[in-house]
Amino acid sequence: MDKEKPLISVIVPVYNVEPYLDRCLASLEAQTWPNMEILVVDDASTDGGGAVCDVHRARDDRIQVIHLPENQGLSAARNEGVRRAKGKYVSFVDSDDYVEPELLERLYDCLAKSGAEISICAADGLAEGDMPACILSRQELVRCLAGRSPFLWTAWGKLYPVDVVREHPFDRRAVCCEDLLFFYEILENVERAGYAPERLYHYVYRDTSLINNGVDEKRCTVLSVLDFICGEVPGRFPETAAGFGQIALDTAVRLAMQAVEGGMKGRELSGYLKRFRDHVRCHFSLDALMLCPSKKSAAAEIMLYSGQTLFRAFAVLYKSIKERN
Repeated sequence: MDKEKPLISVIVPVYNVEPYLDRCLASLEAQTWPNMEILVVDDASTDGGGAVCDVHRARDDRIQVIHLPENQGLSAARNEGVRRAKGKYVSFVDSDDYVEPELLERLYDCLAKSGAEISICAADGLAEGDMPACILSRQELVRCLAGRSPFLWTAWGKLYPVDVVREHPFDRRAVCCEDLLFFYEILENVERAGYAPERLYHYVYRDTSLINNGVDEKRCTVLSVLDFICGEVPGRFPETAAGFGQIALDTAVRLAMQAVEGGMKGRELSGYLKRFRDHVRCHFSLDALMLCPSKKSAAAEIMLYSGQTLFRAFAVLYKSIKERN
């Protein structure tokens, strides 16, 4: 083990993802970074995933497995991993995803060479767009998040100083948007981020994951988080206000489109669309709209702002065009 390289702690929360777990842990075991620990937090899995974790621990002494006595949720599992981390830096990997062998090495090199507080790599599966290697200011960072290009506000695919993460633990009350709230909170310690354009993180789409499982009250907790953030940023980080405003608009439109395309009807659909419309009207501004990544998205935001009737017509037309293509 190369003691000259700082220890990096990789935290992997695990809950009922047994079919994906071997690939995830094998990809971490193959890391080229010589000084690492892998903290696997089994959040009381019921599908045999805990046993898979123990098999990997038995064959690789860099792995520690923490079995939580009862299911506590993603935020609690990550926080437990952070509490036990011994590294100078921390990276998160979701247990249904997998990474390239050079992930940690490239993230550390990017952070060290840029002099930034955190580093970020490209990923496939969710984010879109390309950008060369660069150093991003806080404002530029949030604008990338707002445009969902080339990276998202996810906790994974990034490297952080452990002290920063400990100062801003994941909020267990944020059920569907813990990563967004976490990212906002760490902006207090992040003035610059280094970006590495290699696609080193592989997000795996699952039909059963929360973000792909329709519109419900749990998913709508993101609206409350955005209300909180958008209310705070003018005072704390005014340069990011338009970026977070665009995230609020985009999130409401995405939820509204999913409600319509998912077949929700009647009073239930009307209730949710009214809620999403009100959210857009609350956070709408021309500065936020200007950050919209496409004309289609801008049109959807304007339609939802205008009201349910126009937005429903837009959503049905868009769905019809998408199905024909």
